[in-house]
Amino acid sequence: MSESSPYLESLQNSAETPPDVSVQPESASWTEHITPDRFTGRTVIVTGAGSGIGRATASRVAREGGRVVAVDVLAERLAGLVDGLTGVDIVAVTGDITKQADIDAIVKAANGRVDGLANVAGIADDLSPLHETTDEMWDRIMQVNLTGAFKLTRAVLPLMLEAQHGSIVNVGSGASLGGSASGNAYTTSKHAVIGLTRSAAFMYGQQGIRVNALAPGAGATNIQPPSNLSDYGRTRLAPFHQLIPSVATAEELAASITFLLSEDAVNINGAVLSSDGGWSVQ
Repeated sequence: MSESSPYLESLQNSAETPPDVSVQPESASWTEHITPDRFTGRTVIVTGAGSGIGRATASRVAREGGRVVAVDVLAERLAGLVDGLTGVDIVAVTGDITKQADIDAIVKAANGRVDGLANVAGIADDLSPLHETTDEMWDRIMQVNLTGAFKLTRAVLPLMLEAQHGSIVNVGSGASLGGSASGNAYTTSKHAVIGLTRSAAFMYGQQGIRVNALAPGAGATNIQPPSNLSDYGRTRLAPFHQLIPSVATAEELAASITFLLSEDAVNINGAVLSSDGGWSVQ
């Protein structure tokens, strides 16, 4: 399980790329600037924290003073995150967000306080159109990309409601906004993430809880797509993948997520922030 992004968001670190697409990350013109103490005194859970966008998000929150509960299915990835940082407060939890026992362990690690939750974990589909989508592919994508985020959010909300404070960021996708980014299962799951976000934003906005979504475009992450990609899907999506204007680094996308998590976004609730280099306006 890795950070939430469709196949096209894995361009730089995947062995494959969408057909006829040639893009490079635009990181040379941007430098990460840490905001000291932005998350001091706050506990933030980050899923998919062992790699890519999740790792960059967990690292930034920790370096900005937050206590991070970093979650991933692979212990070695979490060890790499923890070993790469010094003088920060990170609690690593190896767990699968599709399993209730692991969700319980994540909440327990938060030790009674959750100020922020970044639902980053997710997986890519095989680009298949609806008539080719198998039950296995559909069920797995929905479990990880939607149900896992739903269950973990449900588990932390009582703590946020008690505190009358909290910020949740659900990582959607360009596939949350249209039909030409990925396959049927992934696209459906990411549209549903927006529904999850908007409903919760409405329900809890008057109780000090903000719920927003990020819709990344192409990102240089290390999510690995399935090996058996749909030929139909690849061919149909190819002309639209050619329109990708840029590939963001994981750190660039983490900057958008941490903004929404932080008090800098105090007046933002129920928003879907496109962080895609302008792809969605084409």
